[in-house]
Amino acid sequence: MTMPDIDIDDAAPSAASDTLGGPALKGIRIIDAATLFAGPLAATMMADYGADVIKVEHPGGDPARKYGARRGQVALWWKVLARNKRAVTLNLGTPEGQRIFREMAAEADVVVENFRPGTLERWGLGYDVLSAINPKLILVRVTGFGQFGPYSRRPGFGTLAEAMSGLAAITGEPGGPPLLPSFPLADTVAGLTASFAIMTALWARRRTGRGQVVDLAIIETMLAAMGAQVTSYDQTGKIPERTGNRSPNNAPRGVYRTADGKWVAMSTSAHSVAERVMRLIGREDLISKPWFATGESRARHADELDAAVGGWIGARPRDEVIAAFERAEAAIAPVYDVADVQDDPQYAALGSVVTVEDAELGSFKTHNVPFRLSDTPGAIRWGGLPRGAHNEEVFGALGIEPQELAQLTERGIV
Repeated sequence: MTMPDIDIDDAAPSAASDTLGGPALKGIRIIDAATLFAGPLAATMMADYGADVIKVEHPGGDPARKYGARRGQVALWWKVLARNKRAVTLNLGTPEGQRIFREMAAEADVVVENFRPGTLERWGLGYDVLSAINPKLILVRVTGFGQFGPYSRRPGFGTLAEAMSGLAAITGEPGGPPLLPSFPLADTVAGLTASFAIMTALWARRRTGRGQVVDLAIIETMLAAMGAQVTSYDQTGKIPERTGNRSPNNAPRGVYRTADGKWVAMSTSAHSVAERVMRLIGREDLISKPWFATGESRARHADELDAAVGGWIGARPRDEVIAAFERAEAAIAPVYDVADVQDDPQYAALGSVVTVEDAELGSFKTHNVPFRLSDTPGAIRWGGLPRGAHNEEVFGALGIEPQELAQLTERGIV
């Protein structure tokens, strides 16, 4: 039996339906068999724009259910990471679970996984097997270090990529230790990259008629996010040092405290903006200095520039500072915490925070989908669901009767 498509439009017709026949990715089915962040986030992005994503987790529960803040027994990270996905449980370490997974893959467009290299093959679920069943299948393999090489079988987390990419080495105060971000930055970069990889492979399939394997290493996506550091080192031999909130490429740049004890962040990446800031604070004399001509040379005089800018900002309350910078067409922003984000009028105008109805929490607020499509918009239709919420629906479509499903559940297979 084939698995029926879930009607995405019925879930939230006002947000996700349109005159062109549904959300952008309607008709794409993805099996998300990955854990924690990078792989699941890629599938989440696809689900946000209408793909039918089936989240497969071990009957004992996905690790993301035990990560981060909770309200009572409800894992809040799970609500966000598993949003818009149908939820099933399946033990892929058992022959029965593997058989069921192969049946699911036969009807899928994409499988996302992040097991150590060789694990799927050991389970009889390698791409050779899955593609023989479904030649159009795209297998997305998200790991810390990739599918080959001396580190490929090491456990891999985003933290390791943040360390190995050069990010931690340049983050922190001069003379201080390297600093790691306090949230899954590398996983987020990898997840967004993986969603692009999926779309690229789907487009290629339109030409070739065949699926393929996406091999995504988190260390590589984080390395790419570091911009021109490899090229700069190759051409100059210089290794960047930790500079705190300053930049070696421009100044003034950093965070500055206002008279009312709040903070603002400022950048002068464009030379014209640097000139506007100097005029605003009454230091036109600095513009005529020879070293003011380039961002790099200004960065070598950051102490002098920060003293001038910081003194001007420190004598005024935050709202006055921001208003003055806005009139001068200079770049500045308040330093927000999450409470500030929810009160900001620009975020409100964009609809960046939405309220989602939820059976377990009643409702919860979360960030909205990250971009707007004028004709086929995405939407958050529901939050992460309880374990096995769609077992009967998904497995029933494969021909598994309720009595057999109960036996599989009792045996720990689903």
